[in-house]
Amino acid sequence: MIDYTPNDTPERRNYLSYLLRLWREGKENAVWRASLESPHTGQRIGFASLDELFAFLRQQTNDNTEEER
Repeated sequence: MIDYTPNDTPERRNYLSYLLRLWREGKENAVWRASLESPHTGQRIGFASLDELFAFLRQQTNDNTEEER
């Protein structure tokens, strides 16, 4: 898995940015696919479903919240 953790500065811990791409695959029972690309590193990660994408985003934002406690 690509590490999208921003540089460890107070400003970056409170800010995440990605280029989001969404597309559908298949004709019947089409499935949404997604990818996120880091504008800082150019690294990209793909997701086979929207649930996977949302889980990744929850994990990224939960980590940031826990650091602030």
